[in-house]
Amino acid sequence: MPLLANVGSPDDAPEAVALGAEGVGLFRTEFLFLDAKTAPSVESQQASYTKLLEAFPGKKVVVRALDAGADKPLAFLNDAHEENPALGLRGLRALRASEQILREQLLALKGAQDATEADLWVMAPMVADAEETEYFVALGKELGLKTVGVMAEVPSLAVLADQVLATADFVSIGTNDLTQYTLAADRMLGSVASYQDPWHPAVLRLVKLLGDAGADAGKAVGICGEAAADPQLAVVLVGLGATTLSMTPAALADVRAELAGVTLEQARAKAAAALAAPSAAAAREAAAAA
Repeated sequence: MPLLANVGSPDDAPEAVALGAEGVGLFRTEFLFLDAKTAPSVESQQASYTKLLEAFPGKKVVVRALDAGADKPLAFLNDAHEENPALGLRGLRALRASEQILREQLLALKGAQDATEADLWVMAPMVADAEETEYFVALGKELGLKTVGVMAEVPSLAVLADQVLATADFVSIGTNDLTQYTLAADRMLGSVASYQDPWHPAVLRLVKLLGDAGADAGKAVGICGEAAADPQLAVVLVGLGATTLSMTPAALADVRAELAGVTLEQARAKAAAALAAPSAAAAREAAAAA
């Protein structure tokens, strides 16, 4: 089971490598945009992406296209007031409304792909269905990217996983947002924080839909949300069909040790027990006992 790192800047790469990352499962590109008055140039973006990719020669690096909106609005993209920005113009929705910004980012990634030996994978955030998947994959391929996929954060994408994986080269599950949207509980709101638990069987059943569809299509289904950093939950996610796990680098050693102690069949048994549970707490207990 490849264990990858979530990183937010090229400067994070050396630590990730030192802590045992076998590649990058989520590179957040927002750091280039958040303090800018206008979108950064193709040249400046390409330089940053190249710096990251050079740290992982021959290894997978999964880059997320700009995920702006909700708690990360940008003046030049989506800073209009919204009553519920978590359900508003964010992720791919915002990029599609300002396609030139998206095209320039993908061109910069193409330049970095061609200038390095890393295995670059690019994905779109906040994708809802097969039509949005087809749009992003077609654009990425048109601009010369080799491996193009989508993030599974919206429950509708998991429900339509077979359609999505007919087009996408891969899917990466963002468990933080997937949990938020599945349980209708704002992850930024403390009063409903107890609902933000990826152990919930409803979330796990969506992960299984994606894992099964990936297996049927022969395509990768990774996990890049914080759930992968929980060693016991990491075992369950593998049992649900995850093909890679990506996490904060500090969690890599604990997750690696936990996975080393179980077989795939044991992981699947723990996953089945968790799926049958009625609550997040019960799913934890059931997986531990299986």
